[in-house]
Amino acid sequence: MIFYTVGGLGLFLFGMKLMSEGLRACAGRRLKSILESMTKRAFVAFLIGAAATALIQSSSAATVMVIGFVNAGLLTLKQAICVIIGTNVGTTATAWLVSISGLGAFKITAYALPAVGLGFLMHVGGRTRRVKNLGQILLGFGMLFVGIGFMQDAFAPLEESPRVHEFFVSLGHRPLLAILAGTVVTMLLQSSSAAIAIVQLLAIEGAFGLDWHVALNIAIPFVLGSNIGTTITAQLAAIQTNVSARRAAWAHTVFNVAGVAAGYPFVHWGWFGSFVAAICPWTLGPTTIAMSIAVAHTLFKLADAAIWLPLAGVLERFVVRIVRERPGDAAMRPIMLEKHLLDTPEIALEQTKREIVRMAKTAKRALCASIAGIAENDARKLAAVREIEDFIDCFQLEITSYLSAMSGRHLSEEVSIELPVLLHTVNDLERIGDHAVNIAEIAERKMDQKLLFTDLALREADRLKREVDQMFDCIIAALRDNDVEQARSALTNEKNLNRMQIEFRRSHVDRMRDGLCTPETGLIFVDLVDNVEKIGDHLTNIAQAVIGGLQWAGVEPKIAQDARMVD
Repeated sequence: MIFYTVGGLGLFLFGMKLMSEGLRACAGRRLKSILESMTKRAFVAFLIGAAATALIQSSSAATVMVIGFVNAGLLTLKQAICVIIGTNVGTTATAWLVSISGLGAFKITAYALPAVGLGFLMHVGGRTRRVKNLGQILLGFGMLFVGIGFMQDAFAPLEESPRVHEFFVSLGHRPLLAILAGTVVTMLLQSSSAAIAIVQLLAIEGAFGLDWHVALNIAIPFVLGSNIGTTITAQLAAIQTNVSARRAAWAHTVFNVAGVAAGYPFVHWGWFGSFVAAICPWTLGPTTIAMSIAVAHTLFKLADAAIWLPLAGVLERFVVRIVRERPGDAAMRPIMLEKHLLDTPEIALEQTKREIVRMAKTAKRALCASIAGIAENDARKLAAVREIEDFIDCFQLEITSYLSAMSGRHLSEEVSIELPVLLHTVNDLERIGDHAVNIAEIAERKMDQKLLFTDLALREADRLKREVDQMFDCIIAALRDNDVEQARSALTNEKNLNRMQIEFRRSHVDRMRDGLCTPETGLIFVDLVDNVEKIGDHLTNIAQAVIGGLQWAGVEPKIAQDARMVD
């Protein structure tokens, strides 16, 4: 049981990570705009959540997907909350299937292994990046549910244990403890649908007694508890995600817990059970008790949705207050791109420039971490490179979307000329992040093969780092202050990097000839030099864009302003 639980949890988290990364890589702006158009209205988002959950018969699956979309930057927090409210209604479909057929007709875990196999083939054998990314999403999705399947198998004996049956019956007369029991069992099973199905089957078998009105009142608190227990899946999915994804998970928890707290008095005094029995068009008995539980489950979810859907904005503000940003979370996303400023493009453009400066600083962090990691064989710094690169991708997506939205407004000639310059700058910074990841991968190969740089190679790597670091500082200053002089200084750094590339290649050949380093170490060092030189090329593009863009836009360069002030 322990092994299955630990292994299943590991597969679950790894599958979530794969799926989120695949979504981020595959979706891009197009899918984001589709999702935004589909979920921009609260009721539409609610219906999407309900329909998706009814289709796959797992609120956990649907909620995990929503967390993944939020983590990938494809849904806002408010949109995610509305979808999650819908998933809570859609999950009642399984209870209806159990009540009609006596068992769940469709289990998504049965399709997990084929999804893993197909996703792996697409990811490894796909000829295009899009196919590979789709394969990664499918692979992550399948692994996620393989993990859930292992966790369910670990606790499968609970469903057939007579002691568990006795446990349910003894607690059924104590609603608060019954809610707690439903919560715990659902947490263990990782499925509210499974927990509620157990309750329905126990009721059918007469485990709650043959007074069916009493049996219904005993079953309802367990159903309420399952609503709290199911939130653990979203919390697990939000581990190691960004702040918005964590807030979405907590919105799910707050929504469900608050709903149970509000409904508890009606359940405790038996009013809710009496109301369900009164509206059901059948007589309570062994053949209808499961359907009556399904009705109670559905009514409770609908009442919750009716209360909370209009209050989605209030719930959003509440979770923003209780889930604070961690140090570094602000670096994960743009924070100055206000949509209401798009009607004043000049101000919006200035805000965009500030975010591009933040993006440049983030790219510099990735580069410095990658070079330090390869020189010092520091695995933590190399892991940080990939995390930072995710931030850079988020910046590219958000800034590009913002500039695209701005292009649809009425723009002055100056803004029209400068806007494409900024788009190219954003793309160059994103490519720098990719090269930093390339260096990290080279470093990992170096560590795996237990290779070491010579002292001379380490000194040369340090020279490269200092030169490109200085060049980055010039570029950041040029972007921040519209400083053409700093941009031209960066061009000098780029010439130095080109000379270093030639010089260091020659010294590498000399070291190999003298037997001071192995061919494998030499190739890794050359790859490092080449990637840094390519980073210098992208920084040069930005420097030239600053110089040319400012002149074309009619903005007086800072160097000219300074000269006039001296005069």
